[in-house]
Amino acid sequence: MITHKTKYALKALMVLADEKAGEGTALRIEEIAERSGAPKRFLEHILLDLKRAGLIGSRRGRKGGYEMIKEARRVSLAEVLRLIDGPMAPLPCLSRKAYQRCEDCTDEQTCRVRAVFGGFYATYILMIESLTVADLQKDARPLESFGLPEPAAGE
Repeated sequence: MITHKTKYALKALMVLADEKAGEGTALRIEEIAERSGAPKRFLEHILLDLKRAGLIGSRRGRKGGYEMIKEARRVSLAEVLRLIDGPMAPLPCLSRKAYQRCEDCTDEQTCRVRAVFGGFYATYILMIESLTVADLQKDARPLESFGLPEPAAGE
């Protein structure tokens, strides 16, 4: 599962991407919180992380606020997940960005745990890196591009 912090980051990015596609004005944090349903106290830290990463920018002044500076179609969900939550791999020996050998493993090539988790993790990474914030924007159905059904409630 993704964390609440990542979910709020994605919702904030969707709001900013929608605004850029429409009027293109900068939004105050209160407006982002209202439109996204994310608590303002969480958004303050999240927006700073997104700004440091170069995904969004900020303007000062009367018409100031936050705005999307990187195109939504160029912001992968994997990039956001890693930025907010860190490595995504289920095992440290599978991580591409934070690789560490497992302490209890004598041979990665014959490790059955690594083989099983590596298989589904590779599929997950392919999907999550190909999906972007643009896929999450209004009326998008991102899973259709993979030929997958929409998940049922509780899945």
